[in-house]
Amino acid sequence: MAPQTPKIYKVTLDCAQAASDKIFDAAAFEKFLHDRFKVNGRTNNLGEAVKIARDGDSKVTVTSTVPFSKRYVKYLAKKFLKKYQLRDWLRVVASDRNSFQLRYFNIDQAAEEADE
Repeated sequence: MAPQTPKIYKVTLDCAQAASDKIFDAAAFEKFLHDRFKVNGRTNNLGEAVKIARDGDSKVTVTSTVPFSKRYVKYLAKKFLKKYQLRDWLRVVASDRNSFQLRYFNIDQAAEEADE
């Protein structure tokens, strides 16, 4: 049998809207992922298995040959937002099968419902 090529897992977080408003720092988020991402139950164990890359200030991509869940990246993103007190303004939404997007809460709609 031919040797199997390792399956590549890729998750992208699009933070263009929040980064353009200067409330989200993609570089700080990338560093947060480097520090907190666990491989085989241990942090600082990324090695060659996991690559975390930033595309300008708009996208952060996690690519791995080790299986991990998309939900884990969402968990770390929420943890980052909570740490920097952005959780009240931003939320993490799945935009498609392999990516997330940071969006603002729709505050105007909530204010109208409270007035009625």
